[in-house]
Amino acid sequence: MNYLLIIRILFVTLLVAAAYFLKPFGLSGPAAAAVGLGLGAAIVVFESRVKEISMKRLIGGAVGSVLGILGAYLMSLVLGSAMQGHPSLPFLQVAVLLWMTYVGLVVGVSKGDMLNLAAFGGIFGGEKTAQQSFKILDTSVIIDGRIADIAETGFLDGTLVIPQFVLRELQLVADSPDALKRNRGRRGLDILQRLQKMSHLNVQILEDDYPHARDVDMKLIELAREYNCKIITNDFNLNKMAQLHGVEVLNINELANALKPVVLPGESMRVFILKEGKEHNQGVAYLDDGTMVVVDNARRMISKTIDITVTSVLQTTAGKMIFGKFDERIHGVYDKAAPSDKQDRPERAPHREAGVASSQAGRSQS
Repeated sequence: MNYLLIIRILFVTLLVAAAYFLKPFGLSGPAAAAVGLGLGAAIVVFESRVKEISMKRLIGGAVGSVLGILGAYLMSLVLGSAMQGHPSLPFLQVAVLLWMTYVGLVVGVSKGDMLNLAAFGGIFGGEKTAQQSFKILDTSVIIDGRIADIAETGFLDGTLVIPQFVLRELQLVADSPDALKRNRGRRGLDILQRLQKMSHLNVQILEDDYPHARDVDMKLIELAREYNCKIITNDFNLNKMAQLHGVEVLNINELANALKPVVLPGESMRVFILKEGKEHNQGVAYLDDGTMVVVDNARRMISKTIDITVTSVLQTTAGKMIFGKFDERIHGVYDKAAPSDKQDRPERAPHREAGVASSQAGRSQS
């Protein structure tokens, strides 16, 4: 039996004894003892719940409750002047007190995580690390869906913040008359529900808005600057804008590019030539993860699987490109797609966004 359990039992016993001998509300001894037992059990349950709440939420709840009581007192003064002598006045004053206190407590607890306690120094200095764990999700990364897969692996923790204006934009997409946009919006809402069900994540909806900001991207940047948070996105333009404003960004596409297998010049690999390239006698292939492969001397090998030698690798912000060379004297040719070695081709399924990014890189280089 631990010390905490002993303290709880002693506390409840003393409360029951005090109620039995003092007999509050004119109750008999046994009835008063039963009331004391119920009150003690309720206090113990409340204590066990409160100790799981972070310091920020406790402070937020306390501040919210005090402000609620202050607001209730001012409203009671107004009611007392307007309804002096009315038989319902005491009930209304108590109801207003409970209402304002409850609202202040709930709002304070929900917003407590946004407090920057590190600014006070001292014992609150350790809260700075926790503040950095806040990450804001934008609309594009929610619709993309890969954020849920990353979170499930355990590589993403802390608190995910979803602004209300992002939810509104997501709702507009889900209500779009265009079937494709509507499906993307609904997929985004499903991803949010999936994130909320993950026990190791804390997903919060933030009501803050910035009417002076002209678009959602600028609102995200303003929010990140105010709370010193990071933005998770796969939007190339938002990434650049955030960097210009000094806001840290976690780009899902950059993460995907970093996880692609490393290919070095001189290595051999097997690819399926899908179409002709823009330069003379070039063929174009794509790996399973969408990486674009430009092959010299492969224009005649369209719709065939061939072995090539990698000549160079180009890494751009839009994706990775691989350049190779085909020599029919030393490389094999296959009439249709054949499975390659695991080390030559990634195991992940093709991703449309990655393919588009690589294609854009190829067009810019060509």
